[in-house]
Amino acid sequence: MRTLGVILIVLGVLGFVLGGVSFTTDETVADVGPLEVETERTRTIPITPIASGVALLAGVVLVVAGSRRPHV
Repeated sequence: MRTLGVILIVLGVLGFVLGGVSFTTDETVADVGPLEVETERTRTIPITPIASGVALLAGVVLVVAGSRRPHV
C-alpha cells in the first residue's frame, strides 16, 4: 500500500511540473501513386492540476495509512 502511495505522489508531482504529455505522430496527407506526402503533428494531452492534486493527496493518504498500520 505504501508503494502505491509513493507512486501516486511521484505522478502527482510530475503532473504539476510537466502540465501535460506531448508526443509527435507522422500522418500521411496524400498518397498518389509513387508519391506520398507526410507531415509531423505534435499532440499534447493536458494533465489538469485537479487530477495531479487528487493523485498527490491519495498518495499521501496511502503512505500515512500504511505507516500507521501495525506490522505483523
